[in-house]
Amino acid sequence: MITMLTDLVISNYTIVDKLEIDISRGLTVITGETGAGKSIALDALGLCLGDRADASAVRLNCEKAEINATFSVKEIPEAKRWLENRDLGSGTDCMLRRVITREGRSRAYINGSPSTLKDCGELGSLLIDVHSQHAHQSLLRKEVQRGLLDNFNENNELANKVEETASDWLRLKKERDILAGADDELASSIQLLAYQVNELQSLQLAEGELKHLEADAKRCANAVQILESGHESISLIEKSEDTATKALSLIDSKIHDQSTLDNARELIDSARISLNEAILDIKSYIEEIEVNPSKQAEIETRLEKIYEIARKHRIFPEEISTFHAQIKSKLNELEEGRGKLPLLDEQLKALESEYEELATRLSKNRHSAATDLETKTHVLLSSLGMHLCKIVVALNKRKSPYPHPKGLEDIELLVSTNPGSSEQPLGKIASGGELSRISLAIQVASANTAAIPSIVFDEIDSGIGGAVAETVGNLLKQLSRNCQILCVTHLPQVAAFGNSHLFASKLEDNGSVKATITKLGESEKIEEIARMLAGAKVTESAVANAKEMIELGQS
Repeated sequence: MITMLTDLVISNYTIVDKLEIDISRGLTVITGETGAGKSIALDALGLCLGDRADASAVRLNCEKAEINATFSVKEIPEAKRWLENRDLGSGTDCMLRRVITREGRSRAYINGSPSTLKDCGELGSLLIDVHSQHAHQSLLRKEVQRGLLDNFNENNELANKVEETASDWLRLKKERDILAGADDELASSIQLLAYQVNELQSLQLAEGELKHLEADAKRCANAVQILESGHESISLIEKSEDTATKALSLIDSKIHDQSTLDNARELIDSARISLNEAILDIKSYIEEIEVNPSKQAEIETRLEKIYEIARKHRIFPEEISTFHAQIKSKLNELEEGRGKLPLLDEQLKALESEYEELATRLSKNRHSAATDLETKTHVLLSSLGMHLCKIVVALNKRKSPYPHPKGLEDIELLVSTNPGSSEQPLGKIASGGELSRISLAIQVASANTAAIPSIVFDEIDSGIGGAVAETVGNLLKQLSRNCQILCVTHLPQVAAFGNSHLFASKLEDNGSVKATITKLGESEKIEEIARMLAGAKVTESAVANAKEMIELGQS
């Protein structure tokens, strides 16, 4: 036996002042007088699991109600993964906390981090299953019913392979449909890009060519002005050079103090040399300039072709080479994508064949498991006073032609409570008490592979008594060997089987009513079961009977 729900702490909730409950292993029963609030603890637990609440949940004259539920997730890998995936992991313990204010505001926390009610409910479904007249009846959900059947026949690994294969097939099918569905558009895109690539390829624009062409075009357009200004510049410089030569000869005369004018002579001579070099440079420059209308026209034609392509693609002329490389790469990608269709078809065919083999094997196992589960459940329901009730595991073949992640059939538990009546989904015809007993029968039938580690039954024994009540207690005890069970009961035959016994009562305190739950010792347990047997006046025979029932329940 293992413990999953370890502690439940309730503060200022309805008629609870402060309540701390340590939950034991195995089967824990909760009893108490009528109206003592046996279900208060379960209702409070439901708030931690995502139930809605309003200001009426807050105890009179208090500002807020607070509930803390602590679970051990050491033996619950699914819950540990859920917490780790959301960075909420905190060792082997998990605390769900709920706060409701007098104004009706509500806050939820998982391991101290603010969380949504949806997340609390999602995590809670991995931790505990509450069967009552209202909330958390997970057995009504089809996905739970499917998982229960696969757990029953230990088909989880095969079911996971089926789901993985179907998911792979659906992913590839979507990729293939996108390519195939856009084939016409793809062909048009390829055709356009191929034309553009060829057009740019035929342009054969060399690296740096545009810059050189624009410079050449500028020189050709201004050739006459360049030549005229060049020759005029040479003429002016030559005159300056003659002037410098004449000046140099004048200060070279013997009448001057030669040492004083050495610097001036050097400067004039340097200027004369520089002027001569400038003339040579200008002559070299204008020698390359020619007035050539045909060459100018050729350059302008080439430039106009470049500019026209740039305008056509709405880019700058200097971006042509980069654009050419980009569309060439895109064309290659599209052509490769189009070529993937045959390969995708082959992969889809292989996955479809693999899925068919796996899903057919899973379907065969499910049908066999369904028969076994129906038989075992019927026997258990008969022992629970529901011998007219019939459970049917319906496996309806899916109409979809595509591989479905959940297999070839849609699975649903149906029930018929009377001979001749039609089989209906559980939620449509089963009352709260009936659903609890049906759930108990199914859980016991599949106890060795139970998926939920903690189960709560509230008023499971409604409308039964005698030998059937004893059977309920015995079945709960059997089930508690594999998971933790909490059961609110009013029957001593059921309570006698509890490993731990909690007693709910109401006390008057300064004019107000306060609910409390205490853990009973052995003598107190005998006294409580005797009270349940005899009523207000406990007799010796009731005590003796209570002892006998407890001995039988604990044997």
